[in-house]
Amino acid sequence: MALFSQTSQQGFQALLWKCRMFWPVSRCQQLFAVSFSIPSREKVSYFSFVTSSSTALPVDPKGTDVFPSKKRSEIDYEEEEGWDEESKEISEGKLHFSSSVGAPKKGLMSQVMSRQNFTKVQPPEKPLQAEEWNRLKESFRSPKIFETVMFNSMVRCNSPIDVAKSLLTYVAKSDGDVAYTLLVKYLALCVQQGQTSEIRDVYDIMKRRFKLIEGGAYNLLIRGLSNSDQWRMALTLLEEVKKIMIPSRTNYESCIKAASRHQEMNLAFELYHEMLAKDLVPTLDVLQAFFDFSRGMKGAELQKELFGMLLHLRENQIYPHKTFMWSIKLWFESIPGGNWRGHLTNIKDSGQCPVCNHQLEDSDLTEEEYNNLREKIIRDVIHGTDPFRKTSPQEFQAFQTFVENRLPFDIVIDGLNVSHIKPRKMHCENVSLFDAVNCLAKENARLLVLGRKHMLIDSSNWKREIMKEIQNKADFFFAENISEDDAFLLYATLQSGKHCKFVTRDFLRDHKACLSDSLTRHLFRKWQRGHQIALRNGFSKKMFLSVFIQQPALCYDCVVQTTGDTWHIPYKDTLDEKYSYRVPRKWLCIQQKR
Repeated sequence: MALFSQTSQQGFQALLWKCRMFWPVSRCQQLFAVSFSIPSREKVSYFSFVTSSSTALPVDPKGTDVFPSKKRSEIDYEEEEGWDEESKEISEGKLHFSSSVGAPKKGLMSQVMSRQNFTKVQPPEKPLQAEEWNRLKESFRSPKIFETVMFNSMVRCNSPIDVAKSLLTYVAKSDGDVAYTLLVKYLALCVQQGQTSEIRDVYDIMKRRFKLIEGGAYNLLIRGLSNSDQWRMALTLLEEVKKIMIPSRTNYESCIKAASRHQEMNLAFELYHEMLAKDLVPTLDVLQAFFDFSRGMKGAELQKELFGMLLHLRENQIYPHKTFMWSIKLWFESIPGGNWRGHLTNIKDSGQCPVCNHQLEDSDLTEEEYNNLREKIIRDVIHGTDPFRKTSPQEFQAFQTFVENRLPFDIVIDGLNVSHIKPRKMHCENVSLFDAVNCLAKENARLLVLGRKHMLIDSSNWKREIMKEIQNKADFFFAENISEDDAFLLYATLQSGKHCKFVTRDFLRDHKACLSDSLTRHLFRKWQRGHQIALRNGFSKKMFLSVFIQQPALCYDCVVQTTGDTWHIPYKDTLDEKYSYRVPRKWLCIQQKR
């Protein structure tokens, strides 16, 4: 659509001011459409983006030098690693237009929603007039996605709101409408800057102009309002979301944090339990918020709720990070009359806490638990419909016969997995496996190495003479090259008895997920923690070579534990994911002094 002529612009501005004279201010300070005839006898709907803070037009006509001081090649988009996360969240897949008014054309949406690489353009520092935006758009390599890319950059660069408004006004004048996606991007910028009145205005605009507000926009609205003094409106929006879809975890957690921040703990816990009932797993961030905002508060029910969260960490084998651990410690010590004291410590190899001398729970399973676990794994994983097994019945039958004739083993090794621990450029693969077997074959331990048939072919990576030497120190079973050996690993280890350990860097999550009930999955995690040996690459100064360092399975269970008047909480130093078999060695010991 052609841009406004000067006459039409003046007429539109005059009509806009006339509306302001006769409409209530609150109604005028919104985005609205007006229709009128123009000389070409074409009926067109024009928009001016006017919200409660200020209008983006008129712009100072002297501001013609506000273009970025960059060459065209710098403004044009170039390939890069991808959008920033905030823009990506808004632009990818979370916004659909099946029932929204004003949905963009399919061709444009396919460009916007595709996973192509987009550039980081430099947004202007001041609002631009329409002709200035037009010149900037014409200099852009792909004008059809100019507004989308520019708004992504505005969010990333945290551009002034007035700059974003001037772009929306330009789009409205050019296209006769502002697309839903651009409004959501503008909303993201408002949320990022805590512009509460703008967030409310955009919400009112969307409610009037679109039949449906999508989940991504609700996430932004609820998050933005929950961080403001109008946080109760976020609760209203949450109820609105419930009528059309299941609220997201983000929706609930934003409202929970807002309620906690304002000491509305009953409301926060109510939302928390509602969230759990919908099978939404809480993040550590929201759990930490409960401990932070409950500090110094009285109440047995409050303590019961927070103790329940600690047991949630236990049941799901979750390790709080260091900052969360400090929140837990400070909450315990702030309980009025509780007389709790927390200390950071390292548990002895024997499983004894050096602070309170309490013996932690044994990581080993009882005979009944072990037999139950073994039967369930053989039924659900090995003989079940596990899609990750990838082996033929004939091959697995041959393996079972092989194992039964050689039981028991002390350690079962995933040979291909272990061979990749050391950098390939430093050693051929069976040198790494040879070092690992030497590291583990102490005290005459009986080893079973699970390999693939390609290991037997002499090559630069698999030296035949080295493989023969390894085979003198361990039993080997060579599966087909396409077979997955996790099921072999589990079967041989479990059939060997409770003492048998296994070595792999795999997490075994897929196979654990095949187990039929939560109790068996819990036993599997406990067995895994006590039986999975970790090997890591190290360096011997004495021998000046790369060596394996064995991190044996612990004899005590590394989960949150309590006796009533003591709590022991393992924690990790960073926010990084903690692999299921690499348990923390640092603990928080909390005692209640009587």
